[in-house]
Amino acid sequence: MKESISIAVLMERRERVFLVLAGVFLSAMTLLNVIGITRFVQLGPLALAVGVLPYPLTFLCTDLICELYGRARANFLVTVGLGINLLILLVLTVGQSLPAVSPDMMPPWQVLQLAEAVALPNGATVVGSVELYSLIYATTSGAVFASMLAYIAAQYCDVQLFHFWKKVTRGKHLWIRNNFSTLVSQWVDATMVVTVTFGAAFLRDEITIKAMFVLILSNYGFKALIALLDTIPLYLLVAYLRRYLHLAPLELAIPLGQEITASKINIANPVD
Repeated sequence: MKESISIAVLMERRERVFLVLAGVFLSAMTLLNVIGITRFVQLGPLALAVGVLPYPLTFLCTDLICELYGRARANFLVTVGLGINLLILLVLTVGQSLPAVSPDMMPPWQVLQLAEAVALPNGATVVGSVELYSLIYATTSGAVFASMLAYIAAQYCDVQLFHFWKKVTRGKHLWIRNNFSTLVSQWVDATMVVTVTFGAAFLRDEITIKAMFVLILSNYGFKALIALLDTIPLYLLVAYLRRYLHLAPLELAIPLGQEITASKINIANPVD
């Protein structure tokens, strides 16, 4: 059975799917930076910062975009994510540099009274009281900078390795390019984000090398596990989206720079 579908409808579908994937990618990345290392949780043997929990979704999204839209679109999304990282860091810094309102105008939650001295990630120690925002800034700004460096290295690494394995396997064996690209890039990400975030504390002897390794291995172990588990969802999503977007095997959706001049496309077995 064949159906005629207009170019406008086809373009809308393809852009809509890209927008959803990009939205999930950017949301997961932003959550990493916003909640960051504000809390650590124990998942079995793994000690994880809460910001890490949604982060593996970013690699699933970039793999889907690589498979359906190509390297140019994936690199574009990674670059947009880098810009958002810079914007978050800028807003945090501006907020910290502006003067606070007068004490009589402060809401009751703006200043926290401390029962004992608290050491901050930047090396400072606060006693007595501390502004809530200053505490948030101290626990997130360094993590944002660290995640930004790790993000640049890991995401671009993931995109390049995905296409390397796609070329080596001649477009076959999706599980190879999905897993091998993600497992390597996740190790890059886990190592960089922990060493940059806690490097200064380690040099001040405030965290041991053992604790650093626990954090790196926990971080990587969680991400690697999710990367392996997302192989089946990736296959299912690629199969469904190729039909929904009317893509032949190895065909890309709206390749950049390609102009479509036809007004209709005949498609077999469409998915609505």
